[in-house]
Amino acid sequence: MKYPQIINSRIERLRIKLEGVSKLLRGPVWFPHVPLALMLWLAGFWVLQGDWGNHWYSGLRSLAEGDFYFHLQMHKLPSLFIGSGMLIMGLALLWRSRLAWLVAVLLVITAATNTVLGRHAHAGPLTAYYLLIAVVLLLAWRSFDRSSVAASTLFAVTSGLMLLLYATFGTYYLGGEFTPPINNLVTALYYAMVTMSTVGYGDIVPRTDEARLFTVSVIILGVAVFATSLTAVVAPLVSRSLLRIVNRRSPKMKRHHHFVVAGNTSLATNTAQELGKRGLTVVRIVRDAAEAADAKGAETVVGDPSTAETLREADAEQATAVLAMLPDDAENAFVILAMRELAPGVRTVAAVNDARQLNKVKLAQPDVVIAPEVLGGELTAMLLAGETITSDFVMQHVFQNLKAGSSTGA
Repeated sequence: MKYPQIINSRIERLRIKLEGVSKLLRGPVWFPHVPLALMLWLAGFWVLQGDWGNHWYSGLRSLAEGDFYFHLQMHKLPSLFIGSGMLIMGLALLWRSRLAWLVAVLLVITAATNTVLGRHAHAGPLTAYYLLIAVVLLLAWRSFDRSSVAASTLFAVTSGLMLLLYATFGTYYLGGEFTPPINNLVTALYYAMVTMSTVGYGDIVPRTDEARLFTVSVIILGVAVFATSLTAVVAPLVSRSLLRIVNRRSPKMKRHHHFVVAGNTSLATNTAQELGKRGLTVVRIVRDAAEAADAKGAETVVGDPSTAETLREADAEQATAVLAMLPDDAENAFVILAMRELAPGVRTVAAVNDARQLNKVKLAQPDVVIAPEVLGGELTAMLLAGETITSDFVMQHVFQNLKAGSSTGA
């Protein structure tokens, strides 16, 4: 065996061992959202400490009191907003919220830009750390696929509060450029609320270009934050209502000896159709109502197929077989693991889309692994080389049984 092959073999064995350790430690339960939340909290603390010192919370008190310290620290408001946003969005990441993931990416990129432009004493290491978080967040984007009402509400409250602080203290800072002049925080808060809500009573008017541009920014941000926050909070509620409607079965009937097909890939759709043509009962599990509409009349359950709750909704514990045919091989493995806990006796079939993930999927120990993509290269090479292609070879490579006594048919 050549050295590159030996190295690749050792790397593959190490990868399998790491997958086993991850399974033992229940990695999907806490990884990667918990480490990313901790990284974002640390970044937020550094942003606040970098401009406000170890006692950055005193800056908040000074802002509330409107004293002279605030006027000297006005240029540090961006870091206050960015750091506070990171601390709050770090909490929302624990819910695997897609919205929290997007806001976190924007915050770390903004923090890196602010650090470079602000010529921070440790700009190099800090910028590298912020960009590292951004890269890790982008690599882990598949893990943040949930629409959490709690996370969306947290985002709405945070963005609204930050906009209110920006509008209030900005108005107070530019108070002399309004008619009549604004010389206290209560009046600044009043003008901020009137402007953000686009009511505009007209009792306070900006009289300089700088004040007018500031007012325009408050109006635009107010409308944008209101629309985004409303969508972020309402969308998950509407989505859940649609899921309840789609998943509602009346009267409640317990399914037996049916086939559960998870996924909306071409393989999943064709498999479900072929099973239906043979008079077999099929239940599709899809992630959203839009995919349910593509199921072409098949009975569907909308939800995360890797959770026991969704599998129970499909009566997977009473099924003849559960077929994991999602586009992500890791998700297929999670479906198999969930079935191992829910109903170990039910036969499981896992599809492999990427040949490099074959050994990882096998770690979940499905009864049958369907790997048509793995076969394509071998068949092409055999055909061009003039070798004989037998049905036994095709069945052995397309349907790779992992347990003794399992038949190759699915």
